[in-house]
Order: sequence, then C-alpha cells, then structure tokens
Amino acid sequence: MSELVLINVSGRDKPGLTSEITGIMGQYDVRILDIGQAVIHDHLTWGILAEIPDEANAPPVIRDLMFRLHALDLQVRFAPITVEEYQQWAAGRNRACYIVTLLSRDIKAEQIAKVSAITARHGLNIDNISRLSARPSLDPTENRIACVEFSVRGTPSDLQQLRGDFLHIAAEMNVDIAFQEDSIFRRNRRLVVFDMDSTLIEAEVIDELALEAGVGDQVAEITERAMQGELDFSQSFAERLSLLKGLDESVLERIAARLKMTEGAEHLISRLKSLGYRTAILSGGFTYFARHLQQKLGIDYVYANELEIVDGKVTGEVSGQIVDGKRKAELLLEIADKEHISREQVIAVGDGANDLPMLSQAGLGVAFRAKPLVKESARHAISTLGLDAILYLIGFRESENH
Repeated sequence: MSELVLINVSGRDKPGLTSEITGIMGQYDVRILDIGQAVIHDHLTWGILAEIPDEANAPPVIRDLMFRLHALDLQVRFAPITVEEYQQWAAGRNRACYIVTLLSRDIKAEQIAKVSAITARHGLNIDNISRLSARPSLDPTENRIACVEFSVRGTPSDLQQLRGDFLHIAAEMNVDIAFQEDSIFRRNRRLVVFDMDSTLIEAEVIDELALEAGVGDQVAEITERAMQGELDFSQSFAERLSLLKGLDESVLERIAARLKMTEGAEHLISRLKSLGYRTAILSGGFTYFARHLQQKLGIDYVYANELEIVDGKVTGEVSGQIVDGKRKAELLLEIADKEHISREQVIAVGDGANDLPMLSQAGLGVAFRAKPLVKESARHAISTLGLDAILYLIGFRESENH
C-alpha cells in the first residue's frame, strides 16, 4: 500500500537543490502529486506532495532526505496525508480559478491584508501569490511601480458585490485591484483599442482648440459633463464644435506639437507591437491628432472625427459619421473581425462615459484614470499607475516587459 507524504523544505537557496532532493526520491520510485517552489531574498521555500509506492519504503526515504538536507543546512518537515484528505483537496482544484491583481506605487501589508480578507469573505482560497513587478528600490524619491498577483479558487456567491468590495478598498487605499477569470484568453489577447483624449494623451484636444479660440471655459465645462455621462455625447460634441467656428487651421500643428503622452503609453505600445499585438485608436476626438499619434507610436488603425476646414478656417462641423460611444463599439468588432480575432482577445481602454460601450464589448475592458461613473461601470480600472500597468493585467512579469 502506498503512503502520501507532504514534504516542506526551507533555507538558503543553492543551485541543484531540486535535483538532489528528487534524485533521492527517484531511487524509491516516488510519484510526484504536486510540487511548488518560491525564492524570496535567496531564501527557498520548497514543497512536494509525494506518493511512496510501498509504505515500507517511507522510513528509508524520510531518513535519506533528512540526512542529506541536514548536510545542506536546510530545514525539513514531513507530514502524512490521508487518501481522503488528498481526494478532497484534489476535488477542490477543479473549482473556478480567478486572478486578483493588486497595483500600487508601493505594496503595503495593509493592502494585502484587506485584499485577502475580501477573497476569504467571498469563499475564495488563495493558491499562489506572485510579485510581477521588479524588486523595489529603497530610494524614496524614485518613481515606483508595484504589482502583486493572487491566484484564487472558489465560487463566489455574488460577483457584483465582490467587485464592489474591491472597488471600495481600492479607493480607500489609493490602489488598483483587478479581478478576472483565469481563462485561456488572459494571456492570449491580440488586439488593443484605445480612446485618445485623456487616455493616450493627457489632454482633451477639443479643450485645447477651445483655448486657442478663446472659448476654453465654455467648452471645458461641456466636455466634463459629457465625460461624466451627464450629457449625450453627440449633442454635446456638436455644441462644442460650433464654438470653434472660424478658428485658424494653423493652430492644429501647434497643439499637436505640445500634446503630452500619458505615463506608460509609449512603453505599453512598444511592448505590444514587439509581441505581435494589433493596436487601434477609436476616438471621439479628431483624425488630425490621432494620425499624429499613429505616426509617433506605430498604431495600426485610426478612427476619429474629421474636422472640417474650409479656406484655412474651422467650420465648426465634422465630415462623415461621428465617432460616438456606439460607433466605437461597432469599430472594435469590425477590426476584430477583419483581423480574425475573437472578442475575448480584445482589450479596450478609455476614460469617458462614451467609452463604456466599447469597454463592455472587449474581453478585457479597462477604465483608465476614469470618471467615477466609468470606474463603477467598467469591470477593470487603473487609476494609480500608468498605461503600461495593463501589461500586468495580462500576466506579464517585469522581466518580460522590456
């Protein structure tokens, strides 16, 4: 009759330890049921669940391991496991698996305590915790980015309440928390579509145009109400455009030259391109500025509004169909279909109420530094870090992000 033994080893990490330990077990034809290892600051924690085929061999296996591990100055603990305990544990592994991603400038113990308390309260058990970001500098003046990923299992009874709890503590602690199913699509996205204004760039271009036209306050107020979802986008867009009538065409180049990229935008798109992702700008702004970004970043598709100019002057109207929220969602699906990419493989990123339709169509919809209504309505939100934090949401480690 076989015997099940859980073996836990800890101590200073050294090359070849796994080979030494499993080599000893291999002499007794031991079957490996589960194995895991973590190294923190050169300190090893190593666990293995072993099935020893003949219970008579259990004492020799344990003896040989104890002698060798003692010689290597490692601590070891053996715990017998019953067949019933193993079967119950193995059955639990078939429950749904989710990923909780904690993003912050610094990871604090309180943050992990509150995240793990919420997962426990909703019946989720943590299987694994991994740091995806680089090891932080101790220099307090350095710009920091930190990310920890939790793999959890279970069946939460109320997903909406769970997301609400995460949203509440994220706001309370000024962190971002993403919760997503650990499906085959998580690391297999192929297309990323971006809003432009206040997403890829830090400005709202229509507000910049209004400043040049001397109607900045009027347009900024309408823009804010539209982004908050208080006004219909198309209506407010037409109202703002009309205030730009007579603006000289020459100001467009001047505005394009001063537009500031959002933190992490260039790094994110560069990394996505190197990994073979397709990218698109779906903007309620203007093609002149979207094309400027396309050339700078190497974006594949651009859809925005064509600002109508006659005799060198802005007419206060646009040519063709307005790119509003509904149109953004349609364009996302059209591009995905053209590229033979499933909707689940699309990431959409935006900040305003008019971005919600496309965020809901994407497999991963991210509200970026978004208005409160958008953060509450979107499934995922990033507010504390730059755009390149999206790489962590799809499971990339810092070593893969360069």
